[in-house]
Amino acid sequence: QVQLVESGGGFVQAGDFLRLSCTASGRAFRQYTMAWFRQAPGKDREFVAVIRASGGHTYYADSVKGRFTISRDVAKSTVYLHMNSVKPEDTAVYFCAADSSMIYSTLADYQAYDYWGQGTQVTVSA
Repeated sequence: QVQLVESGGGFVQAGDFLRLSCTASGRAFRQYTMAWFRQAPGKDREFVAVIRASGGHTYYADSVKGRFTISRDVAKSTVYLHMNSVKPEDTAVYFCAADSSMIYSTLADYQAYDYWGQGTQVTVSA
């Protein structure tokens, strides 16, 4: 069992920087693939970024590639989402997700993740 708690959301202006954090409780953090998803009002939950348990490989949605970076601190059991040059279309509730048995083909599929945080709101003004 893993509990995830996100923090770091807020209200920022376009072009600003924001860092989201997701701290996991429970055992064996290093064995979990960690991902960020987001959901805007009236839209489906969409994949943002993922960092794999094995090798730490990262993957990004095209909409955030080059602007966002996912990283993790195993000692702190925390995964981060560094959001540079934010845009109004980045406005959403951001969720952290974890799973210990992810395969490549399902990394961007929110239904494949077993554990979720409560979400943190990010609002970007123009």
